[in-house]
Amino acid sequence: MPSDTIITTAPSVVVGPPQVDLFSFFANIYDHVIGWGPALFGGAKSVFGIIVGLSIVLSFFFIIGIIYCIEQLKHIRSKEKLMYDTKTEPAYQAVAGEGDAALTHRWENVIRHIESTNQNDWKQAILEADMMLDDILTSMGYRGESVGEKLKRVVKGDFATLNEAWEAHKVRNDIAHTPNFNLTQHIALATVNLYKKVFEEFFYI
Repeated sequence: MPSDTIITTAPSVVVGPPQVDLFSFFANIYDHVIGWGPALFGGAKSVFGIIVGLSIVLSFFFIIGIIYCIEQLKHIRSKEKLMYDTKTEPAYQAVAGEGDAALTHRWENVIRHIESTNQNDWKQAILEADMMLDDILTSMGYRGESVGEKLKRVVKGDFATLNEAWEAHKVRNDIAHTPNFNLTQHIALATVNLYKKVFEEFFYI
């Protein structure tokens, strides 16, 4: 090798890890978000408008339902008051001197039983009142093997309290034919009052 040859060495380049421009990165994200903003806001506004519209419609139907339920509840309460809150009073005192002495005495037994605190006495009161109804129907000329058969022969125009008689007799049948029938005092009082209305119509007590 000639002595005048010059060997040069290229300077070494140190390669480091890539640099991340965080400022540019977050700036790009911000720009994208700002760009999507109107679309997102418009979509949210549309959804909110739909929800509000549905809420108004549903609220209207809910209000109607609540009003209907309240009215039905009032109707039920009025029926309960008529059926359960009626006080039982001796009917024979209302028509002095016009009732049948024997039936009046039997009615006194009905009242005595119904004023008891024993459920069996309440049942006895209703059974006794139904037997009174049976005798009265027979005395009025109605024939049949049972109270039910006699009531079927009654003409509505001749018997204003026919519905009351049927309702009372149905309770009597529950007592007589349903094992372990649970008779509450409210129902017992209401039933006796139904019999009372029937007897008073014809001045039998």
